[in-house]
Amino acid sequence: MLSAVYCNPQRGPEVNHNLIKLEPGLYLVATPLGSARDITLRALDILASADVLAAEDTRTARKLLDIHGVPLAGRRIIAYHDHSQAKDRQKLLQHVVEGKSVAYVSEAGTPLIADPGYQLVADARREGLTILSAPGPAACIAALTVAGLPTDQFHFAGFLAPQQVARQKQLAELMALRATVVLYESPKRLAALLADIETTGGTARPVAVCRELTKKFEDVQSGPVESLRAFYAETPARGEIVVLIGAGQEAKVDKSDLEAALVHAMLNLRVKDAADAVAGAYGLPRRDIYQLALKLQAVQTEE
Repeated sequence: MLSAVYCNPQRGPEVNHNLIKLEPGLYLVATPLGSARDITLRALDILASADVLAAEDTRTARKLLDIHGVPLAGRRIIAYHDHSQAKDRQKLLQHVVEGKSVAYVSEAGTPLIADPGYQLVADARREGLTILSAPGPAACIAALTVAGLPTDQFHFAGFLAPQQVARQKQLAELMALRATVVLYESPKRLAALLADIETTGGTARPVAVCRELTKKFEDVQSGPVESLRAFYAETPARGEIVVLIGAGQEAKVDKSDLEAALVHAMLNLRVKDAADAVAGAYGLPRRDIYQLALKLQAVQTEE
């Protein structure tokens, strides 16, 4: 194993990386969410040693390499992102076929987790090529560790639909899960998402908003969704955001509270979707809540 010593004048101290002989394959390398020092030693070794480098954002990748004193050494960084086509994937995988190592990084975090790379990996798998992971940071996992919500079961749903009707339908289905739900959202749509969480039964669940994880202005706000809506109405959110919705709890529920939640949900959702949302939020059988929702709908119709 060779050892290379590089000096980055912006950092001062010399940086050591191992130049290692990588087997031919596609290497999925996790990179920091914010703090550059969160990268792993193995990730740096792979980035220093790979025959070919590919990145969702070549500028971000170059900056990361520069921070850690990893020279390109005659290599160029190939762009691979959401708009890349099949021919672009084939060019990358052809390097592996020819016996080379290809290291791929997304803009931040773990490739494929709400980031490009799925089709690249799927094609590599179909062609029988070696695929290896250099694990590391992922915003969804970082948020789970600091939010204070149950982590024994969780469901990562990434970004929901931008359209309200579709988003509410997705939330209604997610509320039926007995697990912590993890979502990504943009600052511009956070207020709308929180409003929809409240509409679809989120008042019975704890909610946390994790912002700018591992960065200078990292912030976690948690509590009832109504409180979070009020907070962000006064203090607009900025930066990268992860929203977590705690699991529904099994508990005795006052019938009047349950009916009120159903009536509120049915203002914006179909009866079935409203029943699914409320049942999930309160941890109650969906069939029973659906029957109650039908009765309430009949009473409203008569009135």
